[in-house]
Amino acid sequence: MTNFGPLDLLSTINLRKGSMVKLRKFWIIAMILALGLGACKSDTEPEGVLNKEQLSALFVEFYLAEARLGNTSVVRDSALQLFLPFEESFLKDRGVSDSVLRKTYTYYFNNPYKLEEIYDSVIDTLSLREQKTSVPSPK
Repeated sequence: MTNFGPLDLLSTINLRKGSMVKLRKFWIIAMILALGLGACKSDTEPEGVLNKEQLSALFVEFYLAEARLGNTSVVRDSALQLFLPFEESFLKDRGVSDSVLRKTYTYYFNNPYKLEEIYDSVIDTLSLREQKTSVPSPK
């Protein structure tokens, strides 16, 4: 039994110079079309996915809740036991199901530039909140 790989197949094909040029042109055109179609993607989120503002607000609330728990003297395992019911009730109050959250995470993890925009927004929001709390109030 012999190993016959794709490179062996290419070496058995007798390509003339003219057909190689046509093949290169085909691949260049195919790449341009693929890039063009990728650039034409819609900027809106698919149905059943939280938009950027909704997900950003959700992340801000989660980070604030984690920070509140982090400032207590509760052990990490106990803090997790406190956070999970909070997370469930928080999502339920906002009408966000597990399936919507899972779809949303999958969508944004597959669109890293959009996810980066969301995290930029979260960081800005948290920074502003921190500045507001650290500024002494006038007497």
